[in-house]
Amino acid sequence: MRTAKATRFGRRLLVAALCAAALGGGGAAGCKPERPGIVVTVAAAASLRKVVPALIAAFAAEHPNVKIRAAFGASGDLRKRVQDGAPVDALLLANAKPVDDLVASGHVRAQSRAVVAGNELILIASSRRTLTFATLDRLPAGEKLAIGDPGSVPAGQYARAALKHLGKWQRLRKRLVLGGDVAAVLAYARRGEVFAAIVYATEVRGIDDVVVLDRARGDWAPSPQVVVGVVQGAPHEEQARSFLDFVASARGQAVFAAHGFVVGGAGGVK
Repeated sequence: MRTAKATRFGRRLLVAALCAAALGGGGAAGCKPERPGIVVTVAAAASLRKVVPALIAAFAAEHPNVKIRAAFGASGDLRKRVQDGAPVDALLLANAKPVDDLVASGHVRAQSRAVVAGNELILIASSRRTLTFATLDRLPAGEKLAIGDPGSVPAGQYARAALKHLGKWQRLRKRLVLGGDVAAVLAYARRGEVFAAIVYATEVRGIDDVVVLDRARGDWAPSPQVVVGVVQGAPHEEQARSFLDFVASARGQAVFAAHGFVVGGAGGVK
């Protein structure tokens, strides 16, 4: 249950995050008070930071009176923020577990949970390497592999699952650099600070300063999902449902596909 103190604290945290990651790129200095009207707050995984603005723009073209405002972060951190009472209307996260945890705790409406897109894990580096998922335990002496922190970052959880299925997790654990979100993991690779990194395929779309060494495909490979839900008691629940229904629609799916996500079979949000 939300307390007034938790709500105020959550609102301050969320507003700060929104200002720092303003969709217009202005950062905190460019953050201005909203005009009166309906403003739907969407908490989205960092791995969706490129596609969500496009989804918002497409939705706005059909719903000009509803403003969607997004805050990005690690899915696990966003789950905690909702549990702490932050004023969030809807979630778009990169893994089912945080959404399912919020459904179980009564923070997200069970009927609103839906899988709206998929992704793929890839192995990348700043330059060509002789390395694949199957040979990851042959990293040169002293070199590191970057993944998302499995404690809060779905990309890291998927990477851990892949490494466990390949029987390489225990051998690589002490050679990992953990990123606070998938964007941080990508940055480690782009700067050449690690020998290789595991990220989503969508992370490297439009980027030419990394090399894709391998793709996680086969029975051992996890299937990353984008999972959405409406927060229980959301200030703008009807509008949040409308936005997520758009995200799951053919129009929303086309936006996902244009950004490299796997689509097909997504259902509407109830």
